[in-house]
Amino acid sequence: MSALDPGQVALLAGAALVAGAVNAVAGGGSLISFPALLAVGYPALTANVTNSVALTPGYFGGTLGYRRELTGQRRRMVVLGAISAGGAVVGAALLLVSSAAVFERIVPWLIFLACGLLAAQTRLARLVRDRRPTNPGADGAEAAEGHTVPLFAAQFLAATYGAYFGAGVGIMILAILGIFLADNLQRLNALKGLLSFLISVIAAVAFLLFADVSLVAVAVMAVASLLGGQLGVLLARRLNDQALRWLVIAFGVAVGLRLLLAR
Repeated sequence: MSALDPGQVALLAGAALVAGAVNAVAGGGSLISFPALLAVGYPALTANVTNSVALTPGYFGGTLGYRRELTGQRRRMVVLGAISAGGAVVGAALLLVSSAAVFERIVPWLIFLACGLLAAQTRLARLVRDRRPTNPGADGAEAAEGHTVPLFAAQFLAATYGAYFGAGVGIMILAILGIFLADNLQRLNALKGLLSFLISVIAAVAFLLFADVSLVAVAVMAVASLLGGQLGVLLARRLNDQALRWLVIAFGVAVGLRLLLAR
C-alpha cells in the first residue's frame, strides 16, 4: 500500500507518539505501534521492519531528554555500545535471512523472563555487588564493575533480540543493567535508552537497505515517536526508583500477555 487516509495517519501518529513515550519510560512501545501498522493493512513482516525504522527517532528523543543522567557514564556507553552494536548486527541479519515465526513464539516468555529479572533486581544486584571490587572508576562517577562476562553476554543477547523483533527489549536491558551495575534506576534507564537507540539505528539501516520498509508510514510515525520519546523522559523523571521499576514490570507483563494471547 502506498497511500494512507486521514484516519490511518492519525492512528499511526498517535500510536507512534505513545510508543515513543513508553519506550523512554519502560520499553515495550512496539506493542502499541506494531499492531497499529497491522490495523491499517501492512503485512506482518513489512509492519515489523517499518516499526523498527519508525521508532528509532523516539529512542533518540529519549536519549536527548536523558542527557543529564548520562553524565559520567562514558565508559559504560563505549563498552556496552560496542557489545550492543555487535548483537544488533547479528539480530538484523537473522531477521533478513530467516523466518521470524519460531522466534516470535518465544517472545512472550523472553519478556516474562525480563520482568522476573527486574522484579528480583534488588536482591540479585546485592548478590553480584557482594563479589564486586570497590575501586573507583576512571570517570569518577562509576564504580568499578566486575562480572563483565555475564554482563556482556546478556547485553549481546538482548541486542540480538532487539534488532530481530524488539518488543520489550528495553525491559530486558534495564533488568540486565540493574543486576550488574551499581547505580540508581534513572541513570540506568538513561543508559538503557541510549543502548536501545544504537540497536534501533543499526536495525533500521539494515532494514532500509534490504527489507520492504514502508517509507510512507515511517514519515508519519517518525516525528511523533521523537516527540513521544522526549515526553516519556519528563514522565519518568517524576517517578521514584520503586515506582518506575513496578511500572516497567506491570507494562512488561501486559506486553507479554498481549503477545501470548495474540498468537
